[in-house]
Order: sequence, then structure tokens, then C-alpha cells
Amino acid sequence: MSSGQQARAQAAAITPSGQSSAEVRPPADRLLALFDGRRLSPGQRRIAQYLIDHLTEAAFLSITELAERVGVSQPSVTRFASSLGFSGYPALREVLQPIALSAVAGAPDTREQIRRNELQAAVDAEIENLENVRRLLADTNQVLDIGRELAASVPLTILGLRISVSLAEYFAYAARRIHPDVRLVTRGGSVAFDALLQSRAAGGTWVLAFAMPRHAKETLLAVRAARSTGLRVVLITDPTLGPLVDEADVALTAATGSRLVFDSYAAPGMLSAALLQAMADADPERTQARLEDYEHVADQHGFFL
Repeated sequence: MSSGQQARAQAAAITPSGQSSAEVRPPADRLLALFDGRRLSPGQRRIAQYLIDHLTEAAFLSITELAERVGVSQPSVTRFASSLGFSGYPALREVLQPIALSAVAGAPDTREQIRRNELQAAVDAEIENLENVRRLLADTNQVLDIGRELAASVPLTILGLRISVSLAEYFAYAARRIHPDVRLVTRGGSVAFDALLQSRAAGGTWVLAFAMPRHAKETLLAVRAARSTGLRVVLITDPTLGPLVDEADVALTAATGSRLVFDSYAAPGMLSAALLQAMADADPERTQARLEDYEHVADQHGFFL
């Protein structure tokens, strides 16, 4: 049975009360369940958001009409349906229409309630992502060992391209407080290769790379370039297995929140903070001295309010 058929079968399942599970669940929950756990591209998220905002109308649109309303191509709508497990848009629409009809028939969900529920569901998903990081950190030895390696690498290179730039910048900003030479690489191609080559020539031994979805080919090329220079690579990425993980010496996974139009990074951020703590613990005297020096200079020049 295909995934689309499974979804229809679940929607028609009979509950002990004699009502189908589709009738028991509010239309908003039934709609959001279609997107739950799916990794959608930004264009696909626009389609999903349009369905949430205009369910009672959108469920009866043709593929051409829906594509025009959202501002995407017809193949994008087909790929969206396939990403949800359906054979195509007609199969998806077959599931959407009963949900829309139940909403029209007087179900209590309004568009505002659906959107609020979606936001709450996104927070719930992030809590689960953080729980997974908590389980990862149950054995602190791995993180402490990696922290010692990163702390001992002088210089230490932090790599993050495209969507991963913000995580790399955060880590580099904080790491500079406790590490004598942190080098940030946020551009790919020959710029990244030159920076990695210089880092290795200066005595660096490790690169910390961030790779959040959608994974860029230039990140893979940069990681391979780092390995070719003799640098070892710690990779923080989402749980999706792929060639990036194969290229890294150490891979730590933290899922991104993918329920909203743009991903959120609570779990990768928490994992980054844990690594920074491990670096600080690796050389507490150096950490304390550098933090005191920074605070002294910051106070002397009035950097903060």
C-alpha cells in the first residue's frame, strides 16, 4: 500500500465510538498531520502555508490554479505531493477535500487557530529535537574529547556556508573569547580552500563545520578540501545521512525545526553551546584568563551598556 493510500486508510479508520478518526480529529490537526515530520523545501513550504491559510478553497483547485495562486510551477506542486507520500496532486487533493468539507460544515477551527496550532506544533517539534540532543549528551566523554581537540587546535577554523553561516558566526564569536586564534570561513570555492590551506600551514589541526539543510555542494567540497590539506573535521549537521557525514572525522547530529517556512536551529545551537563549554573545560586557566582580559577591555572601552 502506498503512503497516500495509507493516509486515506488511516483517515477512514473506525474508532470505538463508531466515528472515523478523521471525524474525531479537528480539521486543523488532520491538515497539519500531513506535513508532520516532512522535510520541505522553501517553495514546498509556501504551498503548505497556502493550503493552511486557504484550505476550504485550495482543496478544490486544479494543479494549475494552485500553482498560480502560490506562485510556483506545476511540477513544484507535483513534487510537493510526492514529498508527502502521495502518487501525485490528485491523490493529495482527494485527502484534502474531506478535511475542507468538515471545516466548512462547522468544525471550530478558524484560520487563526490553525496557524496558532501550527506554531505550537513547531515548538513541540523543537522540544523533541532538544530531547534528542539531551540523549546525545548523556555520555559526556565524546563531547569533552572533541572540546579538547578543538581547544588544542591553533588556529581553529570554523566553517559554515549559506544557511549555516549564522551558526558558524555564533560559534566563532563565542570561541574567540576563550581561544587564541579562531578563523571563520563563510565563503566557498577557492576562498575557502585558501583559508583552510593557511590554517593548516599555521599549525591548525581541526575544522568545525556546520551543514544544515538544504546541504550545499560547496560545503562538501570545502570539507573535502580541509581533509586534503591534512585537517580533521568535526561536523555538526542534521540527522540526514549523506556524503558529508562520510567525509567527516566526527559527526554530531542535531535536527533542525522544519515545521515553519524557514528552519529553526534550537537543537544545533544547544549542541554548539555544549561544545563551547567543553572547549572551556579543556583549559580552564586559559579560559579564565582570556575571559578576564576581555571583560577588562570591554569595561575600559565601554562596549556594553
